[in-house]
Amino acid sequence: MNLFSFAQPLLAMMLSPLLLGIINRTKALLAGRKGQPLLQAYFDIWKLLRKGAVYSRTTTWVFRAGPIVGLAAALTVTALVPLGGMPAALSFTGDFVLFAYLLGLMRLFTVLAALDTGSSFEGMGASREVTFSALAEPALLLGLAALARQSDSLSLSTIYSSVSVDAWLKAGPVLALVVAALMVVLLAENARIPVDDPNTHLELTMIHEVMVLDHSGPDFAFILYGAALKLWVLGALLAGLIVPVRTGNPWLDGGACLLGMLAITIVIGIVESSMARLRLLRVPQLLVGASALAVVALILSLR
Repeated sequence: MNLFSFAQPLLAMMLSPLLLGIINRTKALLAGRKGQPLLQAYFDIWKLLRKGAVYSRTTTWVFRAGPIVGLAAALTVTALVPLGGMPAALSFTGDFVLFAYLLGLMRLFTVLAALDTGSSFEGMGASREVTFSALAEPALLLGLAALARQSDSLSLSTIYSSVSVDAWLKAGPVLALVVAALMVVLLAENARIPVDDPNTHLELTMIHEVMVLDHSGPDFAFILYGAALKLWVLGALLAGLIVPVRTGNPWLDGGACLLGMLAITIVIGIVESSMARLRLLRVPQLLVGASALAVVALILSLR
């Protein structure tokens, strides 16, 4: 444990909205447009924090608690995720299970808040969200289990500290399969194309966005900020695998991981610019395929 480990949650809190700006700017450049400013997510969050919130008479405390609990869970997750080979601020045996549970808690209260409105439209989105998340979570846990078996450790910090160039040479197929599975999970968990379109306005195709239609002001700011943090932590998991720089220098290792996250956000922008959203019936097939990749990776790691 070192000072840089405690700086990682601070980096997540400061830089996570920037990832959304990079994705949107990449999409704009590929479409031949100037696009919105890189810091637009910061502007939106700050504007929403200065506004008032509107609550329906049919809602209860659950609706108000949803964004708060979701943001608290996202902030806690940032302390569990290592940045490259550097240990996380909070590290212990089995911490990857708590990581998955906190993401599940974040989703649970978002879904409960949507259902608390009594809107059948938001209930439809909540149903889709739960269905797809139930298919994405096995891929995430199986992928982390394969990494745990490969490194003989149950802590994310130890697992990622063992990922190096030598590890890729020895267990390249296992790591490659886990990278593919985690990439699908990242797109699904963050409501990105081809699973969901964060910019859609078509009622019959909305999934995540439809659940937060009734939120406003600071509550909606918490949701946007929590979504940015979620993109950060899942991106950090993926970048820690695809950029196996482990020099022992925290600034060099962390900087390499940040460059990997930059590359991932650019890839997300390219994916969203080059393909359309999948039909709802095709999304489960994609998520099951990601779980299958993770299963194969786990089987190979057991050999």
